[in-house]
Amino acid sequence: MSETRCEEIRYNKAEKVLHVTFEDGKAFSLPAELLRVESPSAEVQGHGPDEKTLVAGRRHVGIMKIEPVGNYAVRLTFDDLHDSGLFSWTWLRHLGENQDSLWNTYLAALEAAGKSREP
Repeated sequence: MSETRCEEIRYNKAEKVLHVTFEDGKAFSLPAELLRVESPSAEVQGHGPDEKTLVAGRRHVGIMKIEPVGNYAVRLTFDDLHDSGLFSWTWLRHLGENQDSLWNTYLAALEAAGKSREP
């Protein structure tokens, strides 16, 4: 399967939403909070399927910087200073296509752990 490249990335600072458009016309609006808690970094995802870290308290997180990485990804620097994940086009598309289920799973995990989105 060939990867569809990202054509445009725009960040709305007031809404804290990253708008991503792919070459095939698919477009997604991804909240900074979702991007932060689903960061592809080892710090969040771990090194195996059962090592994911639940990131709480990021309701108001924003993005300070967006840096291109080659022709395949961007590095996002969040205002909580997390910047270790490379958001590939594949990962951004995964987040966009699965946004609702990822968000619901995240909210359920917070509740089960007795944690909150609030800082």
